[in-house]
Amino acid sequence: MKLSDLIISYRKEHNLSQRKFAELSGLSNGYISMLEKGKNPNTNLPITPTLPQLKKIAQGLKMTLNELFNCVDDIDIALNAENDIYTAKNILPMPKMRKIPLLGTIACGEPILAAENIEDNIDLPEFIKADFALRCKGDSMIEAHINDGDVVYIKQQPVVDNGQIAAVLIGDEATLKKVYLSGDTLTLVACNSAFAPLVYSGTELETIQILGKAVAYTSII
Repeated sequence: MKLSDLIISYRKEHNLSQRKFAELSGLSNGYISMLEKGKNPNTNLPITPTLPQLKKIAQGLKMTLNELFNCVDDIDIALNAENDIYTAKNILPMPKMRKIPLLGTIACGEPILAAENIEDNIDLPEFIKADFALRCKGDSMIEAHINDGDVVYIKQQPVVDNGQIAAVLIGDEATLKKVYLSGDTLTLVACNSAFAPLVYSGTELETIQILGKAVAYTSII
């Protein structure tokens, strides 16, 4: 179930308006509206809640944060939380962590997680369903708030839904792009209007592999 579907279902079951649910969550009515729609109407970009925002949503749903993660499939999370609700406190509870590999240059023909490809092992909250991480290069994803040097966490899978951000291997180079597949044509779209879409079809697709879906990121800014 998507987070938007869970909120809508809960509101209907308890006869709550968006405004009332927003009050119960301690979030703005506009933010709840964007969560239910799945995107910001001004930018047309997906909504990626922070951990503090997710905790408030769980509060409105009368469940714990862990229960929320168990109910919802693959919540995209911005780990660089802004406006942290804990800022008034001087000690923060840390989530349980686990290590996943941070990949460097990916050699064509090598298994994704081959030792040759692993640059380091980094910590990740264990509730985030990711198999490896990539360090971003360049500014092609800045409109998704992913900047040069940021670390993006990837759930390994060979197929993603149209419009989802994914790590894609083109030859021996991994790139992060929005993916659109129509028939035998694959289009990779940057989240930066200065970059033209990359279009592949026919035998060109043999050199391309979807590594997995982006599920979270950590900003260096």
